[in-house]
Amino acid sequence: MTATEPLPADLHQVTIRSTLDGSAEPCLVHWPPAGGLAPLVVGLHTWSCDRFNQVDEMLPRCRDRGWGLILPEFRGPNRTTNPRARQAGGSRLARQDVLDALDWALGHGRADAGQVFLLGGSGGGHMALLMAAHAPQRFAAISAWVPITDLAAWHGENPNYAEHVAACCGGPPGLSPEVDTEYRERSPLSHLEAMRRANLAVHHGRYDRSVPYTHTWRLVQGLEAIGAARFYFEIFDGGHEMHYDRAFAWFEAQVAARAAAQPVTG
Repeated sequence: MTATEPLPADLHQVTIRSTLDGSAEPCLVHWPPAGGLAPLVVGLHTWSCDRFNQVDEMLPRCRDRGWGLILPEFRGPNRTTNPRARQAGGSRLARQDVLDALDWALGHGRADAGQVFLLGGSGGGHMALLMAAHAPQRFAAISAWVPITDLAAWHGENPNYAEHVAACCGGPPGLSPEVDTEYRERSPLSHLEAMRRANLAVHHGRYDRSVPYTHTWRLVQGLEAIGAARFYFEIFDGGHEMHYDRAFAWFEAQVAARAAAQPVTG
């Protein structure tokens, strides 16, 4: 779905004020039919896209399950064409936008705070991992697909995205200590100790030509080395892709386990 298409009747746009800088940030939200508290999916757009990017895949799956859905924009596409590129790309402001959207949903709808699921792929997978480190306690499960885990490495690996990475971080790697700090702070590999507390599943295609699977493999090695207890990973036979049905099936397993009071983590 694109911004020029009319919204489905059960999807609404809201504006949420950032608790950090007061900026008015757009989100799309879907509430299930009236009833009790329902699980909520927080859907993250990909690297080059906006809040409309995941509507076609995530909204039908949430409808089918009677779940809520919120799609934050978190400062927009991570591209040179975004005038706020420095605020995008996993910045502190962007991370807070995701939490502000979640808090808004919990305060305005029927979302169950104990059944909040985070899902993203590619740039959304990158953001999902940052949120896994930034606020692991806020999400019952986090599913990240084909994520970028090291922005400095990716800057050198994929020339199609190098200028966009630099636009988010303030320049190319090595330009200054300040720029290198931006790359570290926005790279999930720099936050493994905090991430170990998340209930996290990470999937990567072995033949991914956009983001090498070694991004996930290095993350795996780091989390395994520090004994992350609720961490599942897969290097699958595929490329740069998300398997939405599998992600939602894993979330459903979390819902069923909670109902049975038995933890499921992978």
